[in-house]
Amino acid sequence: MKLPTLLTSLLLSSAMALAGEADVVGATVRCDAQRHCRFDVTVHHADAGWTHYADRWEILAPDGTLLGSRTLLHPHDTEQPFTRSLEDVLVPAAIRTVRIRAHDSVHGDGGAEFELAIP
Repeated sequence: MKLPTLLTSLLLSSAMALAGEADVVGATVRCDAQRHCRFDVTVHHADAGWTHYADRWEILAPDGTLLGSRTLLHPHDTEQPFTRSLEDVLVPAAIRTVRIRAHDSVHGDGGAEFELAIP
């Protein structure tokens, strides 16, 4: 590998690593009587274009069961933090709290999670 190509690769790798993991920094929930819920989730991530961006967030029961997931279809380089919604998530009556975690295209799951009480 030639030196300029190697340097470019190293710089791109460093930039992607600097973006870090995606953090869930806030969330709200509204549920109907049947516990069909709408989640509004705020994610922060130093998106770096298509090479490294927050690409999903998930709602998990306390035992880790996936209750819902929102795929993020593009980077949000100029909109940080950003909030997106997911409707019609059925939360079983026995569940009193959920965890919300974000995922990014480089690190996968990680970063700060958010715990939310279900009314």
